[in-house]
Amino acid sequence: MKHSSYFNLKNALLSLFILLGGYLAGCGDSKPSSSNPGKVSTATGKAFNQPGGFQVGPYAGQQVGPVEGPGRMVYIEGGSTVLGLLGEDTQHNPKKEVTVTSYYMKEIEVTNIEWNEYLGDLKNKDTALYEAALPDEKVWERALGYNDPYISNYRRGKGFRFYPVVGVSWTQANEYCKWLTDQLNEGIAQKDGKTYDPANPAGTDDQSIESDIIGIGYRLPTEAEWEYAARANLVQSTQRVYPWGDGLSLRGQEGEWKGKYLANFKRSKGNYKGVPGEANSDAPTCEVWDYPANDLGLYDMGGNVSEWVNDLYRPLSYQDFDDFNPARRDDTLDPEKDYDPTNSLINNKSRVYKGASWKDCAYWAQIGTRRYLDQDSSSATIGFRYAITSMGKKLE
Repeated sequence: MKHSSYFNLKNALLSLFILLGGYLAGCGDSKPSSSNPGKVSTATGKAFNQPGGFQVGPYAGQQVGPVEGPGRMVYIEGGSTVLGLLGEDTQHNPKKEVTVTSYYMKEIEVTNIEWNEYLGDLKNKDTALYEAALPDEKVWERALGYNDPYISNYRRGKGFRFYPVVGVSWTQANEYCKWLTDQLNEGIAQKDGKTYDPANPAGTDDQSIESDIIGIGYRLPTEAEWEYAARANLVQSTQRVYPWGDGLSLRGQEGEWKGKYLANFKRSKGNYKGVPGEANSDAPTCEVWDYPANDLGLYDMGGNVSEWVNDLYRPLSYQDFDDFNPARRDDTLDPEKDYDPTNSLINNKSRVYKGASWKDCAYWAQIGTRRYLDQDSSSATIGFRYAITSMGKKLE
């Protein structure tokens, strides 16, 4: 009896220890993730990083360029927004609730010094590409105005280094985005001790299964992304009209900006500057950090220069858009052939640009306004900023 009781007690204690051990192991067992994939496959149970096996390298987060310091890429967490002009006649200004996924956007408009860096790289590599990338400096010419000094000095003058580049077409802006993507990928490859080939971004076979190389990379934001970022709806119940301050006023309501205009736009007919000493009193445009950022940390979303976005223009795109990551890339549901070229400028080269410029009245600073221009045309009032899609969760 003693032996039987002893063995029964021993077996019971052993079972208890096994159960307790399993419970504690389960409590401490974290689920695998992109940054911590674990040591073995969740599919086959085979160990990673064995000779001849599947190699799983470290991952510290998506590489999108600078995320700290001036000119950084700002992370914009996805969500829903209403596209279109708020408070306007819905019959002529249709609205649409949509959702966009997370992405990064440059905090400032691309500047002269950044564009000149691009030109410098092209000049050393390909004369034809360099010449194709030169901004149109004649955009400053006016028959009945004297803007001549800006023609040769606005882009080249050292005093205008951090003013937004202008005279750049939609096509040129897209080429810049491609170049910048190659610059990012070169840096990633160099860190890994590899060589990046723009003609074969995926690299050799040993790189192409898993890679840090960016595929699509930098691009112009879609119209929906631009509006979502401009609205900065951190509180969903707030529907902003303007991309600054409280979203409802042209002037600051508190602090050092109280009573002052919050962006560089045309105050009234003939009044571009307001009072002497305001931020834009030195040139038509101003430095990209002169006015306050919006709640997401983005500068000049409603002033300084208007901005190219990726979308092809159609008057009623909002009613045709998908409601998830909307974008118009072609003339689906609204073909070019339906527009009479003798009475309309709308065609398959018409591209949307958003936001007010230094030469626009406050109406165009409203987030939902939209205009268009031929993709190979340029203006002294249009620049751009770029975006990149967020791939997976943002790692803190």
